[in-house]
Amino acid sequence: MGITEQDLVGAFYEMIRTAATSIPEDVYRALKEGYERETNPLAKKQLEAILKDIDIACTRKVPICQDTGTPYFFFEMGENFPLRLGAVNAAREAVRKATKDGYLRPNAVDPFYKKNSGDNTGRYIPWIHVDIVEGSDLKVWFMTKGGGSEFPATLIMSEPILGFEKLKSGVIDTIVKYGPLPCPPVIVGVSVAAGADIALTLAKKSLLRPVGERNPDPNIAKLEVELLNAINKLGLGPHGFGGGLTALDVKIDYSYRHPATFAIGIVTSCWATRRASAVVHSDGSWEMTSKHIRYTGSGCMI
Repeated sequence: MGITEQDLVGAFYEMIRTAATSIPEDVYRALKEGYERETNPLAKKQLEAILKDIDIACTRKVPICQDTGTPYFFFEMGENFPLRLGAVNAAREAVRKATKDGYLRPNAVDPFYKKNSGDNTGRYIPWIHVDIVEGSDLKVWFMTKGGGSEFPATLIMSEPILGFEKLKSGVIDTIVKYGPLPCPPVIVGVSVAAGADIALTLAKKSLLRPVGERNPDPNIAKLEVELLNAINKLGLGPHGFGGGLTALDVKIDYSYRHPATFAIGIVTSCWATRRASAVVHSDGSWEMTSKHIRYTGSGCMI
């Protein structure tokens, strides 16, 4: 028996349910370590509330945040994967099912007629980004992103000669400008690309990388750490109450650019970085590749 569309619906549904209710281990670990290091009483109280929220959501299998966000899927689809259009259809159906079951709040609104679709689907929603790669498997990343964390999304079309100067100042200016709006501590995704659309897409995709994972290029990795330290020296802190943890990490990606362009994309998560990843095989079997905190009988933990 080969894979069916219902196999995919089941896999995608479980990814959505997991992402909505159970924080990834890397994010939980970073928040926990931040709480233990924090010396500002107000900031520590905020982090304590965040950790309690995470535990309640995981224990009761309810959404981590009331704003369950906009659903995004990123596919790396093997050229020999048997269900291509089926994967797109399955993603939409899984979103509908997860919304009906209460794991996602209906957030898809027609901008012209102001009508909510009621099931998180509509024109281009869920957003599905597909890359065709070698092989017969389907690698999937799911991310749901709240409205507050979308506000800081910033595009800077820099003159190439000022590119890296604008990148550094642009990241800091964005964090300062939007302050508590994206619900820090955040992950900051940054990219350099040939065009505006490429830059913002790569910046958003970079939020899928685990906290603490550095870019394999040592120069880019160094810049990630430099920006992370600079952000955390701002003193904004959790929810803007001050303290030393404004960002959990900075992730940088890039594409080759046109000689006359230097597009910079900047995107943030909120503290509730809700993502999950999986690989689906052509025979219908699949496994989750992201690790999440789990209920142990006395609470949720790594």
